[in-house]
Amino acid sequence: MLSLIEQIKSGALWTFPGGVHPAENKVQSVKTSIARAQIPAEIILPIKQHIGKPGNLTVEVGDKVFKGQALTKYDMSFMLPVHAPTSGQVTAIESRTTAHPSGLNELCIVIKPDFEDTWVECDAWPDFSQRTPDELIEKIRQAGVSGMGGAGFPTAKKIQAGLARTDILIINAAECEPYITADDMLMRENAADIIQGIEIVEHILKPKLTVIGIEDNKPDAIKALQKAAEHKDIVIRVIPTKYPSGGEKQLIKILTDKEVPNGGIPADIGILVQNVGSLYAIKHAVCEGKALVDRVVTLTGDTFKQPRNVWSLLGTPVQALLDEFGYKADKKLPRLIMGGPMMGFTLPHAQVPITKTSNCILAPTRKEISPNQYEMACIRCGQCAEACPASLLPQQLVWHAKAEELDKCEELNIKDCIECGACAFVCPSEIPLVQYYRQAKAEIRTRKEEAEAAERAKIRFEEKKARLERDKAARENRFKKAADDRRKEMKSTGGDDAIAAAIARVKAQKSESAPTEEKAVKPAVAAAIAKAKAKQAAAMASGQAEPDNSEMAKLREERKRQAREKKAAKEQAGEVSASDSKKDAVAAAIARAKAKKAEQAQESAEPVEDKKAAVAAAIARAKAKKAQASEADNTEATPESGDKKAAVAAAIARAKARKAEQQAEKAEAEPEQADDTVNEDPKKAAVAAAIARAKARKAEQQAEKAEAEPARTDDSVNEDPKKAAVAAAIARAKARKAEQQAEKAEAEPAQADDSVSEDPKKAAVAAAIARAKARKAEQQAEKAEAEPEQSDDIANEDPKKAAVAAAIARAKARKAGQQAEKAEAEPAQADDSVNEDPKKAAVAAAIARAKARKAQQQAEKAEAEPVQADDIVDEDPKKAAVAAAIARAKARKAQQQAEKEQQKQTEEKE
Repeated sequence: MLSLIEQIKSGALWTFPGGVHPAENKVQSVKTSIARAQIPAEIILPIKQHIGKPGNLTVEVGDKVFKGQALTKYDMSFMLPVHAPTSGQVTAIESRTTAHPSGLNELCIVIKPDFEDTWVECDAWPDFSQRTPDELIEKIRQAGVSGMGGAGFPTAKKIQAGLARTDILIINAAECEPYITADDMLMRENAADIIQGIEIVEHILKPKLTVIGIEDNKPDAIKALQKAAEHKDIVIRVIPTKYPSGGEKQLIKILTDKEVPNGGIPADIGILVQNVGSLYAIKHAVCEGKALVDRVVTLTGDTFKQPRNVWSLLGTPVQALLDEFGYKADKKLPRLIMGGPMMGFTLPHAQVPITKTSNCILAPTRKEISPNQYEMACIRCGQCAEACPASLLPQQLVWHAKAEELDKCEELNIKDCIECGACAFVCPSEIPLVQYYRQAKAEIRTRKEEAEAAERAKIRFEEKKARLERDKAARENRFKKAADDRRKEMKSTGGDDAIAAAIARVKAQKSESAPTEEKAVKPAVAAAIAKAKAKQAAAMASGQAEPDNSEMAKLREERKRQAREKKAAKEQAGEVSASDSKKDAVAAAIARAKAKKAEQAQESAEPVEDKKAAVAAAIARAKAKKAQASEADNTEATPESGDKKAAVAAAIARAKARKAEQQAEKAEAEPEQADDTVNEDPKKAAVAAAIARAKARKAEQQAEKAEAEPARTDDSVNEDPKKAAVAAAIARAKARKAEQQAEKAEAEPAQADDSVSEDPKKAAVAAAIARAKARKAEQQAEKAEAEPEQSDDIANEDPKKAAVAAAIARAKARKAGQQAEKAEAEPAQADDSVNEDPKKAAVAAAIARAKARKAQQQAEKAEAEPVQADDIVDEDPKKAAVAAAIARAKARKAQQQAEKEQQKQTEEKE
């Protein structure tokens, strides 16, 4: 079986899957020889014209440059320098639009030519065979040579990767893209230079076989190469025209039947591929020492008067070439395409510069290449998969690219796409598949770079952390070693004494910095301290182990006592100030009320006769005694009670003051009525005087009781705040009840006076009724006075009992009020009956006496009920609630019975 090299030499050819046959349109631009374009008015030179990173700038704005001078420098293998295409001056270093599908701006060097085209000094190596491969590779790198076929891979890096492992060197002369004829014309006119470039690469790589692959549609170029390589060990293989046979992987498949592994390079299978344009630049770089500053560009399309190929300086704006070579734009659809119709891209404007990878400027009319139609939905015909030369799945790739599912795109090997455009060429839905693939590949590349940068940053951080930890450990070891050395030195030189001396010095400094006396003390205290210290020193001198510390103990006790006294004085001062402010307010209010009362008493006493003056004087004395007693109670209140006690006492005092004012006003009004009755009738006057005396005694008794109650409430408040609240509620209820009784008592004398004036008998009956009511009111008052004591006792025992007692007291108060209203209504009826008939009056008096006795019995029963309720409460709170409910039911029942009896009496009278 023949080896692969023997098969290639015998003329064997293979094919690749897929591929298409678009219209070639190459004849238009090969009718004339290559022309040289003029030097433009401005050169825009991008600093990055290859795959990899841009070089570092070596010039500044305003610098004078020469043709072939390096404007950037490289410090890694994937960097390439760029050189000045002509002599001139650097006018700007700024961002300009470059030849890229994205249409984005990149950093460019702007040069204004001087049109002298002066070359920099060149270092030529005509006899390259005397140079080593490394020297030749470095020479190629310094010249800035890169792939001229479209990708722009650094040529020096590519050759270096194939050192010592290249078996077959393939020269790509296929140029399969329609319209493009730059390589065709270059081979026709410069075949000898290309062959010499092949010899330089063979000298570096030393391959076993060199093969030139060229399509059969270039007969003139084939003849020129065959003539130049007539005596060379170079195989020229003519291959069928099929797009994209000029692709690196596809050409390898055609000539060797080998496939480049996924993610690999041709050097992995012992093959290296170079373009004919790159070989021409290698020959000039090595043999003449000239950098890559120009290239052949095809200007084609029906908008050109004569399509042709031209030598153009790198950095020449496209607009300068269009103006020079007869371009006439299509009026309705002007378009400029960088590259061919299959792999080219539309330029954003005509100021884009020519770069190392720019092999064609296509300017078609709208009839020549129809404008892009609207993208339609995929019909899943599968033609794109059949045409793909890389055996990919274009349909699925475009779905994932649109959905930005980049992981799935990578799984489907989107990196193997050569962006040939065969899939878009055959697509009936006119989907721009290559654009989606380019966008997805760019995004994958960006994310990969970001991930790599993050990983590098992480590695740097971890290395820095490890370095800091190592430095810390080294410092600790160094300090530890130094300490050990000091200890050894101290032991050898008796350094323990030195340590003791250092400690003594620190103590001395501390004692000097501390104050000698903290605070000035009293003489007695200072004397006591001095005595204690003297005794202690004497004890120490005499050799006693434990000196006498009795004086120091007394001194400490004295200090503690003084501190406690100061603290108690501060607390007392705060409480007294709080309670004094409240007492002062209460005292001021009482004083204002007394002043008003005294003025009113004086005004009422002036026009009255001797009797009136005597009554007024007695009332004033009673009021004065009452005021003195209230003041004494207020002054006797101790400041030790808390804020709550003071608030309760102040509220009770205000209520008493209001009540005393009301009673005083009533008492002042009564003498006037008595004077009127005396003027009318001596009997009436006597009755009024008796009533007034009875009321005065009653008022004095109530005042005394009211004065006694605050003391009880104070005691209860001291015991419990809840009891104090209950007591306050009871006191308010009693006050309301006393006011109602007083109003009723004031109303009764008037009725008695009217009845006396009408008839002596009626007056006697009214007087008897009044006396009975007075006795009843006194009994009720005594009961009400006794009830608070019971409620206080209950409250002292249990808050729940206090609540029950308060509820019972409220119920009794309502019942007493209802009975008083009934009693007030009855005298009026009695008076009416007396006016009608004396017999009826006697009957009414008997009924009234019976009702009075009945009311007294009910009151006694009500008095007995609280005791039972208290017993029940003592036993169980639930029983207390039941007892309260029973008491309320009895009260309602008694009220209903009283109403029924009243109705019967009215019916009998009628």
